[in-house]
Amino acid sequence: MTQLTRRTSNRTVRDLQREVDSIFDQFFGRGSNDDASTVWAPRTDLSETDDAFRLRLDVPGTTKDDITINLQNNTLTVSGERSSERQKEGEEYVRVERAFGNFHRTFTLPDAVDPESVEATHDEGVLTIHVPKTKTSTRRQIEIQ
Repeated sequence: MTQLTRRTSNRTVRDLQREVDSIFDQFFGRGSNDDASTVWAPRTDLSETDDAFRLRLDVPGTTKDDITINLQNNTLTVSGERSSERQKEGEEYVRVERAFGNFHRTFTLPDAVDPESVEATHDEGVLTIHVPKTKTSTRRQIEIQ
């Protein structure tokens, strides 16, 4: 009769995660000794209703003055900068995971948006952009006859 034994690996998932993080840090230049600004991209949700699009971008640590929004030829561009906190005297960072520096996101919108009615709000680290559709582009149900 064959006996099954459970073999536990010497490597844990946490060790593997550290190795993968290290590889990405080296590739993207995010090493712990790197003081240069990091390029980062805010996480974004894009939703659509019958009459508008809504974008919500996570931009904690920014103010509305740190962000620029442009809409040209149906291309919505959101850019800005999140400044890094300066070290206090006698304090040395052991690990830095929060990204600082410039960010830039570009979204291509359909032709049927109303560029004159776009609105944006910044509240508790979330930038919300409301992009209304034109009246001719709103969806409607077609009844079958």
